[in-house]
Amino acid sequence: MASVQSSSQIQNKPNLPLKEVPGHYGWPFFGAIKDRYDFFYNQGRDDFFKTRMAKYKSTVFRTNMPPGPFIASNPKVVVVLDAESFPILFDNSKVEKRNIFDGTYMPSTNFTGGYRICSFLDPSEAKHTSLKNFFLSLLSANHKNVIPLFQTHFSDLFVKAEAQLAKDDTSDFNSLNDQTSLNFIFELFCGQNPSSTALGSKAATLVTLWLLPQLTPQITLGLPKLLNVLEDLLLHTFPFPALLVKPAYNKVYKAFYESATKALEEAESTFGISKDEACHNLIFMVCFNAYGGMKLLFPILLKWVCLAGEDLHRKLREEIRAAFKDAGGKVTLAALDKMTLTKSVVYESLRIDPAVPFQYGKAKEDLVINSHDAAFQIKKGEVIFGYQTIATRDPKIFDKPEEFVGDRFVGDGEKLLKYVWWSNGPETENPTAANKICAGKDLVVLMNRIMLVEFFLRYDTFTADIGTFLLGPKVTFKTLTKAST
Repeated sequence: MASVQSSSQIQNKPNLPLKEVPGHYGWPFFGAIKDRYDFFYNQGRDDFFKTRMAKYKSTVFRTNMPPGPFIASNPKVVVVLDAESFPILFDNSKVEKRNIFDGTYMPSTNFTGGYRICSFLDPSEAKHTSLKNFFLSLLSANHKNVIPLFQTHFSDLFVKAEAQLAKDDTSDFNSLNDQTSLNFIFELFCGQNPSSTALGSKAATLVTLWLLPQLTPQITLGLPKLLNVLEDLLLHTFPFPALLVKPAYNKVYKAFYESATKALEEAESTFGISKDEACHNLIFMVCFNAYGGMKLLFPILLKWVCLAGEDLHRKLREEIRAAFKDAGGKVTLAALDKMTLTKSVVYESLRIDPAVPFQYGKAKEDLVINSHDAAFQIKKGEVIFGYQTIATRDPKIFDKPEEFVGDRFVGDGEKLLKYVWWSNGPETENPTAANKICAGKDLVVLMNRIMLVEFFLRYDTFTADIGTFLLGPKVTFKTLTKAST
């Protein structure tokens, strides 16, 4: 694996000074609380890391990561924030991924039928191999349905957005995207729209009810400062019991179990996974990984394309419409491959604003990691944490790293894709049962490309208000200018 080779090369640089990892964890209990307040309220996510990076004059340092007491028993981490040190998190010979998907805490398995879901398994575990291969097989079997299904569902989204604009002068993309994304991804893997199941029109609401208690330790509601203490007590101090969302989850489980019969039978007959365990894992993949990601990915993409302005819009629509015309008026994989700027814009949005910016790994042994400037020794059992939003803006790798450059990955720029890590691994590598790269990595890139294609086949340009909501941006359309040609 290339990631293992790159990590090993990082550790073998002879000319860097070996230093102690700077930083500290503060007083037991109180240090973690202070860092939590800095992260959510006093400094905010980006400045939390940037101020410490400046203080210690290092992109590798020690701190506590939320949520801390009483949800996480040990919040201590070693932070890596540059393109040299970050890849250690992908080297499965050096770091363990067991129970560390969400970071220093793990939600109760009562949220997932009592099972440790694939995302929480280390590649060394036999069950990880079975489940990851099941997912990869499922994705392969449904690949041909992605483009037509996406077109059907998101064409309906745009019709609704136009109707909202005509009525209210604005359209909330996020709310439309939530419902549309779940309908699309459920039908892709289960063969029918969730509205045709017992979930009815409440599918997105029920899934979100199940998602939120697992994610609350990572979010802030942006309430007035006077309410920070109350919010912190409710969201970050004690875990929510799964019992609160069990009725909602049971309905979701029933819909999946009855709709995905073919997939569940394949899991049992081909991969040796019981239908019950396969169903809980399928729910997590579809609802947590895929739907949870789509709730963020598409607003992120439209946010940056909107902010880039009309010049990029013009270039995108010209490229997209020319390839569409050459393909006989169809959106095909061959046509998509000709849209080099479109693909680059997708990669750039994934680089500058990854939907899942946190990666964790626990050192399997004493090891040495390198930043650009120094080497640092990590002890066995220490948790290494990477904040991708800073690491993928490394100024020693990327020109104008803080700017959205739509054509960054066109031509020779493709060589930089090895530094795009949104999928829990380099963009130049593929998901396998032996690594933790997102099984749906290629599907995510494809969906983002189709989103841009469908958008700029329909519209010349657009304007929007860009805000923030929980873990990502909120996009409210102000204008959608219909295609002129």
